[in-house]
Amino acid sequence: MATTATITLASDIYSGFGGITKTMNFTKAGNKVDIDATTGFQRRKLTATGAVDLITMASLLIETEDSASAKIYIRNIGDGNGNVSKSTYVTIGVNSQEVGRLYGGDWLLMPLTGIDADDVTANPETADTVVLEYAMYYQED
Repeated sequence: MATTATITLASDIYSGFGGITKTMNFTKAGNKVDIDATTGFQRRKLTATGAVDLITMASLLIETEDSASAKIYIRNIGDGNGNVSKSTYVTIGVNSQEVGRLYGGDWLLMPLTGIDADDVTANPETADTVVLEYAMYYQED
C-alpha cells in the first residue's frame, strides 16, 4: 500500500505566484517500490527544556537501511489541549545539528539518511508543555 504526501502552497505576497499543489509517493531509494516500514503515528508531550530523542536510529525497533529512503513528519500541536502558541518553539535536530524550529501549528516533512548516528531530536525553548506528533516512514533492511 502506497504512502503519499500532498502539499498545497498559496500566497498573496508575490503577485505572479498562482500557487502549487504537489503529491509525492514515498518509495525506496532508486526505484518506484513503496516504502515498507513505519514507526507509526505517535505523540510526545514535552514539559522541560533539553534535547530528547524522537527517533533513535540505532534502536533495534527501527532497522533502516543506511543511506536509503526515509522520511519524517513532525508537527507541533501546542499543549495538547487546543492551545497553540506561536511564541513558543521546539528546535528539531538531526545528529545534533539544528534543522529548524517548529512554532505552534508548524510542521515539517523531510528526508532522512537512516544512518545509526542520525537520531532525530526535539529541544523545547521553554518548560511550557508542548506536544509533538510524528511518524517516520523508511526502507527496511
